[in-house]
Amino acid sequence: MENFASMFEQHLAGLEMREGEVINAKVVAVDNKYVTVTAGLKSESMIPVSEFKDDSGELEVKVGDEVQVAIDAIEDGYGETRLSREKAKRLAAWSELELAMEKEEVLTGPIYGRVKGGLGVMYKNVRLFLPGSLLDVRAVRDFAPFDGKEVEFKVIKVDRRRNNIVISRKAVLVERSGEDNKAIIERMQEGNVVKGIVKNITDYGAFVDLGGIDGLLYITDLSWKRVKHPSELLTVGQEIEAKILRFDQEKHRVSLGLKQMSNDPWMGVAERHPVGTRLYGKVSNVTDYGAFIEIENGIEGLVHVSEMDWTNKNVNPSKVVKLGDEVQVQILEIDPEKRRISLGLKQCHPNPWIDFNEKHAKGDKIKGQVRSITDFGLFIGLDGGIDGLVHVSDISWNLSGEAAIRDYKKGQEVEAVIISVDVEKERIALGIKQLDNDPFGVYTLGNEKGAIVKGTVKSVTASEAILELAPEIEATLTAREASSEKVDDLTSVVKVGDELEVLITNIDKKHRTISVSVKAVEKASEAEAIKKVKNAEKTSGTTSLGALLQDKFGSE
Repeated sequence: MENFASMFEQHLAGLEMREGEVINAKVVAVDNKYVTVTAGLKSESMIPVSEFKDDSGELEVKVGDEVQVAIDAIEDGYGETRLSREKAKRLAAWSELELAMEKEEVLTGPIYGRVKGGLGVMYKNVRLFLPGSLLDVRAVRDFAPFDGKEVEFKVIKVDRRRNNIVISRKAVLVERSGEDNKAIIERMQEGNVVKGIVKNITDYGAFVDLGGIDGLLYITDLSWKRVKHPSELLTVGQEIEAKILRFDQEKHRVSLGLKQMSNDPWMGVAERHPVGTRLYGKVSNVTDYGAFIEIENGIEGLVHVSEMDWTNKNVNPSKVVKLGDEVQVQILEIDPEKRRISLGLKQCHPNPWIDFNEKHAKGDKIKGQVRSITDFGLFIGLDGGIDGLVHVSDISWNLSGEAAIRDYKKGQEVEAVIISVDVEKERIALGIKQLDNDPFGVYTLGNEKGAIVKGTVKSVTASEAILELAPEIEATLTAREASSEKVDDLTSVVKVGDELEVLITNIDKKHRTISVSVKAVEKASEAEAIKKVKNAEKTSGTTSLGALLQDKFGSE
């Protein structure tokens, strides 16, 4: 026994027992937690079973297999040597990476996340550093599209002491671009259809990897219909086919088109949908100024807010239609060159203005509630949800302005007469004063210019007096017309309440005013008196002294 122990000690002394050293071991047992191996040391070692599983979680060894393990600790405090399969794998991978760097080989590995200054790439449980500047041949600002992606790379630096390995994806792309440049140029002809992978999405479009060169797919070339954001149709990593629209060989810039893969739906749209046609469409977008309706795949028309409701020109579009609603619309106008279609929603419903005009005639009496009151009149609610206007000048025969509107309130029911209906301009003129005869017209019809009437003084100033000739009929008497004598202050001649006999000197029907004169009455009375005297003289046959003198001297 002493000889055997001595020989075993000499055997161990012959082995290079250093921490981190990779040695061969044999699997002697496997259970749920550990894999037991023997490496010809003092004792067997138990290694966690997780270190012997592959990327898919399957156990990769069985009893009897020879594996490489690394010495984790020569003496763990219990007289045992601790071994590690994981560390052995990592050391093997380091050696493999060093060899790949020497031979400039291309390796692949997944990106596991972002690190300071770049991205982290995993290669056989070894973490590699991919600087942002070495990710692509062009500067990359957004790393998001690369998360979780498998990338090809070259190893450019291995530093075991600092546990640092630097790789470059750019080196692979540069090498391939030189090799494939001729083939790329042959493929990148305008009109060709190419396949590619969406690598990045922006607000204005998407970048597509065409295999050695990137193509830009603008948002306007994604679809014939309106697209708010490219993410509505594309996702990063998606494989697509697109048509080459333009290729700049010097700058290696490719413009792609996705919608160009299908026929332009606007071709012949005016023939398929003439103006006046009614059809159904789906609400694709709602804005403050109207709603967009998709009437065909790739063709949208606008229903302006003014074409949504017959009675409300400024209705909120979101209160009329909702996104996704199917509605009936009418074609109002088509401009294929500008790719614009004007649609109408209200035209698919009865026009209340036409209905009103068919049911009512000029002069008809109607009733309605006061919807609103403005400085220029009253808006009266009518059948069909439309309004009629009673202009301030048609409210009262005698009152005007604020005085005419003062007694009306919102919600009050009133009766009015239809003055006119203009269907085209959507206007209905109403009148309240027309319900009664015009007192001014009735009065002036029986009392024309030159008539002598009586009036009561309502107010008086130094220059004029206002007389009431009849209920709601007033006239103006100036100081000049108050007497045959000169009157400087009219208040010294008449006072409020006096009843005067006056002669109507003027009637202004346009401005509804009457001018009267006391002086004219006096003159008329004098003239009438003289006429009566002359008539009396002729009847009696007497001759006055004045008449004799007139005959004598008048002849001379």
